[in-house]
Amino acid sequence: MEMKKLVSLCKRRGFIYPSSEIYGGINGCWDYGPLGVELKRNIKELWWKDVVLSRTNVVGMDASILMHSDVWRASGHVDSFYDPMVDCRSCKKRFRADEVQGGKCPKCGGELTEQRSFELMFKTFLGAVEDKASTIYLRPETAQGIFVQFPNVLNDSRQKIPFGIAQIGKAFRNEINPRNYTFRSREFEQMELEFFIAPNGNREWFEFWVSERMKWYRDIGIRDENLRTREHRPEELAHYAKKCVDVEYNFPFGWQELEGIADRQDFDLSQHAKFSGKNLTYHDEKSGESFIPHVIESSAGVDRILLTLLVDAYDEEPERVVLRFSPKTAPIKVGVFPLLKKAPLSDKALEIEKTLRESFTTFYDDVGAIGRRYRRQDEVGTPCCVTIDFQTLEDGTVTLRDRDSMEQVRVPAADITSEVSKFLKNMSSSPRPRTSA
Repeated sequence: MEMKKLVSLCKRRGFIYPSSEIYGGINGCWDYGPLGVELKRNIKELWWKDVVLSRTNVVGMDASILMHSDVWRASGHVDSFYDPMVDCRSCKKRFRADEVQGGKCPKCGGELTEQRSFELMFKTFLGAVEDKASTIYLRPETAQGIFVQFPNVLNDSRQKIPFGIAQIGKAFRNEINPRNYTFRSREFEQMELEFFIAPNGNREWFEFWVSERMKWYRDIGIRDENLRTREHRPEELAHYAKKCVDVEYNFPFGWQELEGIADRQDFDLSQHAKFSGKNLTYHDEKSGESFIPHVIESSAGVDRILLTLLVDAYDEEPERVVLRFSPKTAPIKVGVFPLLKKAPLSDKALEIEKTLRESFTTFYDDVGAIGRRYRRQDEVGTPCCVTIDFQTLEDGTVTLRDRDSMEQVRVPAADITSEVSKFLKNMSSSPRPRTSA
């Protein structure tokens, strides 16, 4: 699949737009249109349901984007969150130094400048005076908000270790060279879980969360042959990590990380205890021991998962393009069409659409030939469409059309909600066909 075809579809159908497009756009930033925002919302709700709502030992929180600058000093970001950067003396393009070889520009072959450090955090100022004392940062990750609120959440939620704190939120990184569409952006959204454990429980809980997270990706419909896990080599590990495994997807531009599961040991809470002077130890009432909890982190990118779903669902047939989303993630669950744009067909169709809208995201369309309306819904991944025709007026049945097979069956209009529910459940549990490679 060529990425340019998907990018075109996303722009044309309202999934993703370039940010500030009427002013020429802004590199590394993207806006989500009507369908993109629904797809994104589905991803976050499915993650929250799986990670938080289905478990008794995980709670949620929502930390502010702006935090005390000492948070980032304690975490090590102020001193070490930099990338090596070089510029081309000829075409003026900028690159990460570790991504170019041979001292020549990969764009024009020109000579590169000497390597220098590039700060990845966005700086701003808090209050009326712009000086060093008022400098703060847009958070480059959501995890630190969880760590600094650990004692409050522990106390108020009445949890016992092992337990987790999860949150979904925006993060910002001043990437040198954003690329691969929305895969690497300067503004993005993370879904993170920090799971606090006793120092001797690392291996078991680490393997547990790797297994759970892989299961989730399969459950939301991503094809198993395009997923893999990859353990970091010792030289790749962050300084605080004992072990890290990435969940990767095989994009058209290669295998890339969707999520990292890391054993962060007790680094974060120890650092915040040191810098803040607060006691962040946990007292185990059963053993009588007190210790700084260790942490297993699951950190996933919402925007990367959204791009994964689009790539994984994209399929071309000789006469149509179709996004084969699982019904769990599809932005629109059911399209509703009157055969003709006039009463009494339109009246009946609007009545049925209103009924379905109480349970599903719907799209009502009465413009153009019925075949073109089907194709439009195929292209945005709608699992099924309901058509109201003249037979509906005679016997009270409607046509229910399957996106993947394009087969149509007659079902009672009076039972339309249960019929659509049954259809979506069956589709979710069935393998999706694939026409193109």
